[in-house]
Amino acid sequence: MTRRGRQHPGQARAPMGAAAVTLAVLLAGSATLADGAGEAIKGPVAAAVLDVVDGDTLRVRARIWLGQEVTTLVRLDGVDTPELKASCDAERRLAAQARDFVRARIGGAAVVLTEIRFGKYAGRVVARVASADDKDLAGALIGAGLGQAYAGGTRRSWCASGSREAPSAATGNAN
Repeated sequence: MTRRGRQHPGQARAPMGAAAVTLAVLLAGSATLADGAGEAIKGPVAAAVLDVVDGDTLRVRARIWLGQEVTTLVRLDGVDTPELKASCDAERRLAAQARDFVRARIGGAAVVLTEIRFGKYAGRVVARVASADDKDLAGALIGAGLGQAYAGGTRRSWCASGSREAPSAATGNAN
């Protein structure tokens, strides 16, 4: 590489590894250590929604540095939604409504991630997610009856209360 960062013909380019990405985030001044519990990024980090996996999981492309983007799964912090592969029909119906609700609100749109930290499953992070108009997605799901407050630990069954029905996901009237 030359002093101005131009690559000479035939010169190999160094691979952009995880260490370089971490360094870029640190240089941006966004990373902090959360009392030894692990690395966290306060945010905000702009991201584009590539896919709504289910009611509380998104696949996003986040811009972490000039010319650097990362595609990752994001678990919505603060909410649990029904599972698409649940053991009862009522939960599966609610899961589809939750997924469709999220798709209608932010599918393919820009979002803002904050309070980003590693999730318990490899390759996934947990974050607060807000729409471009600053609406908290977890709060919207809870307000629509398609999610319940969740701070980790054991999930409450969506099947236990019988055939709970939620408002139509198409209305999208919740926060």
